[in-house]
Amino acid sequence: MTTTQQLDVADLQRRVQDVYQKVAEEPHRDYHFEMGPGLAQRLGYPVELLDNIPDEVLESFAGVGYFLDLGAVQAGERVLDLGSGSGTDSFAVATLTGATGEVTGVDMTKAQLAKAERLRVAAGLDQVRFVEGHIEDVPLPKRSCDLVISNGVINLSADKPAVFAEVARVLVPGGRLALADIVSARPLAESITCDAELWAACVGGAAQIDAYLGAIEQAGLRVDTVRDNTAYAFISGAARGATETYGIKSISLLAVKP
Repeated sequence: MTTTQQLDVADLQRRVQDVYQKVAEEPHRDYHFEMGPGLAQRLGYPVELLDNIPDEVLESFAGVGYFLDLGAVQAGERVLDLGSGSGTDSFAVATLTGATGEVTGVDMTKAQLAKAERLRVAAGLDQVRFVEGHIEDVPLPKRSCDLVISNGVINLSADKPAVFAEVARVLVPGGRLALADIVSARPLAESITCDAELWAACVGGAAQIDAYLGAIEQAGLRVDTVRDNTAYAFISGAARGATETYGIKSISLLAVKP
């Protein structure tokens, strides 16, 4: 996985929280990455699904791909959203699970949680809840989820094996992991992996794809499908330079717990 010996993890978490606080509160300012409903539609989110999500949720959407089709969400399922942000994917999956489902969004950024909770209450989605926590230590019991989802978040973790171990722990046998994330074709240089600002920009934490998929398999899941999200691209010069040098890209994938 990505080298992190010289990375100040506490500083990384502060920078990530600062960036995503701004994403929640100031969605129209400039970031390293694109945001908003136009991005969601270009990545493949069906218009009829987006129509069910409040505009204020979508304006803070900062995902990197579409994957809910891979997850094959069923009515009544229990879903965990890792790094739920302002709630786009939690709101979307709640539409698919229906009122009999249960959707739990976990995030470590208070501003994102506050925005998501306010909009959840306004939308009357009683089957959705948002809780504060870290994706390396999920506040849910084992075998409590049918599906785990995540969008552009696991790359931000300095301990990806711990994240996938938590996914395996909370999934029931036969449960699925469906996600979109940022990976690289080649291992990143330490000058990038030890730069907290580039981590917060979803670049510095990009694991080499074989290592990323290997960590999922080592956690006890079977990778079923991997596809490239060619519609996704970074927009700042620094981020684009790193992506061209190291082959950083967005993928969506499906993994299954045997």
